[in-house]
Amino acid sequence: MSIFKNLPAAPVASKKPVTDTRHGITRTDDYGWLRADNWQAMFKDPSILDPEIRKHLEAENAYMKAAMADTEALQKTLFAEMKGRIKEDDSSVPMKDGPFAYGTFFVTGGEQPRYFRIPRDGGERTVLLDGDKEGDGKAYFRLAGIDHSTDHSRGLWGYDDKGSEYYTLRVRDLSTGEDLTDVIENTGGGGAWAPDGKSFFYTVLDDNHRPSKIFHHIIGTPQSDDRLVYEEEDPGFFMGVGGSMLDDFIYIDIHDHETSEYWLLPTSDLTGKPHLVSARETGLEYSLTEGGDVFYILTNADGAKDFKIMQTPVDKPGRENWTDVVPHTPGRLIISHMAFCRHLVWLERENGLPQIKIRDRRSGEEHAIAFAEEAYSLGLSGAGEYDTDVIRFSYSSMTTPSQLYDYNMATRERTLLKTQEVPSGHNADDYVTRRVMAPSWDGVEVPVTLLYRRDTPLDGSAPCLLYGYGAYGISIPAGFNTNCLSLVDRGFVFAIAHIRGGKDKGFQWYEDGKMGKKTNTFKDFIAAADYLNQQKFTSYANIVAEGGSAGGMLMGAIANMAPEKFKGIIAAVPFVDVLNTMLDDTLPLTPPEWPEWGNPIESKTAYERMAAYSPYDNVSAKPYPAILALGGLTDPRVTYWEPAKWVAKLREKTTGSQPILMKTNMDAGHGGASGRFQRLEEIAFEYAFAIKVAGKM
Repeated sequence: MSIFKNLPAAPVASKKPVTDTRHGITRTDDYGWLRADNWQAMFKDPSILDPEIRKHLEAENAYMKAAMADTEALQKTLFAEMKGRIKEDDSSVPMKDGPFAYGTFFVTGGEQPRYFRIPRDGGERTVLLDGDKEGDGKAYFRLAGIDHSTDHSRGLWGYDDKGSEYYTLRVRDLSTGEDLTDVIENTGGGGAWAPDGKSFFYTVLDDNHRPSKIFHHIIGTPQSDDRLVYEEEDPGFFMGVGGSMLDDFIYIDIHDHETSEYWLLPTSDLTGKPHLVSARETGLEYSLTEGGDVFYILTNADGAKDFKIMQTPVDKPGRENWTDVVPHTPGRLIISHMAFCRHLVWLERENGLPQIKIRDRRSGEEHAIAFAEEAYSLGLSGAGEYDTDVIRFSYSSMTTPSQLYDYNMATRERTLLKTQEVPSGHNADDYVTRRVMAPSWDGVEVPVTLLYRRDTPLDGSAPCLLYGYGAYGISIPAGFNTNCLSLVDRGFVFAIAHIRGGKDKGFQWYEDGKMGKKTNTFKDFIAAADYLNQQKFTSYANIVAEGGSAGGMLMGAIANMAPEKFKGIIAAVPFVDVLNTMLDDTLPLTPPEWPEWGNPIESKTAYERMAAYSPYDNVSAKPYPAILALGGLTDPRVTYWEPAKWVAKLREKTTGSQPILMKTNMDAGHGGASGRFQRLEEIAFEYAFAIKVAGKM
């Protein structure tokens, strides 16, 4: 019996069968017409979307609105609660760099950040970039931030005003606040300044939204005159450009999900050609940070599955000169590293918990920054300067608001700079956070982080929002989240399943959830639901699952595999049409994603493997739970037609009475709304769905 009453008739998508034969296997796609043939142009100008497709998406939005009409007051209440936990006029603690310290702040009612600087030792704040002013009147507006030149005279800033992630770059005179005439289109959103502040390097996206070329732009000249520095001809690789902290080099970083390559351009000769550090070798990953006369290299070379740190002379950076500095320790995953004049710093994770390690470069002595809570999150900000003993890091847990520290690596003194304010109040003692282990199908223990009120009954009656991702090696931190308190305060158990496909338990944890082992991700999530049901933290009748993007694939898979174990499912920008997308090599992310999922164009094995779990391809006649799918019209990562096709097929096949809903943001892309309060409205909508489905309105 559905809890959604008096609904109008749901939209029915037309069927226009298209057949496709690969490896001798023929498939029919009834809803393939929802893919806009002119998607490249439409991302830049959404008004040219095919009218039939637009009409269908708008009909879905109208149906969704009718289904959720009785939650509108609840949505407003949730929004007010979440907004009340945000310090509206919040400001970051500025970070010192040369004669200034740089930071961001918000104003009361403001949607966008404002970037500022003050004199290094304190003084009057100067606003460098006002996001609210720049985005005024635009339905969508997302800043890429502002990066100041080495001489602090100019700032390079970028914005996306369509949600398509094609960023426009502008150059600002920081003394006057005025933009120069330079306008750089179709970029990835950032760049790297040359030390003299008279030019910069940037990445251009091609028509398929891939970073294919790096250019050098001289201030005051047209973009058409920019010099091509590097062109990546393999569409399967991502590419970025950045500068070293010592301003000695421009880094060109090329990588896919398993292979790295770096090129270096010495800033002593900006007109020269970049030179190679170590040629790409399938499976070899590495990244650089400069340490004076050496580069420190974080790498998985020599079988270092959980990574180690090596060093090589700056003037001879080739692979043959790499030597160990921090050896590989199985089960201790080194996540990132940075070097300063007297110290080497890295962030590592062991047994699912992070810690910051520091080595004195002269003595070799090491020590750690760690905390004692059962589950927590650490963030390493580092410093804006090379010759410093002070770095910055953040700490939080599910119950502890974020704390920002300066840490003196020489004296080992911590200085608390800021504690996240919750204006509406927060008493950590009212809540419990736990880390439990759920046995999966093969006996492997899956960490699950829990947050609930201390007075929540643990007898199976509590509703639960169970979140999962499980892809690309991304680990979900157990950090403070003010938004989820709106569920927890209503009796929900908020749970994060740290499933295979992430790196929560090391690099092997990632490898055991990709390619031929992808279904472990789905089985782990179901195992987490089983454990929470068995231990009476909740029950199958009370679990609402949530995941986005690749986590949306997870949602589609568990809907097919175990629909009876979930009361509802929220799938945000869900990657559910896996096989069709991986067969379409014109799409932005398809070639770079083959190392993660496999290449079904070349491999029949990969094709059959994907066909066996691809959520869209495996929708069948069964009683699906209530499902909410969320999409963005200009999303270049998970295109809008994936959730549209999935919902159409789910609605056709389900034998149950629960509604299948879809909401398409017609003014945004992958990240949803761009403003901080606009984003809260979207979260309030999702939570209202969860509360309604759980019967707690």
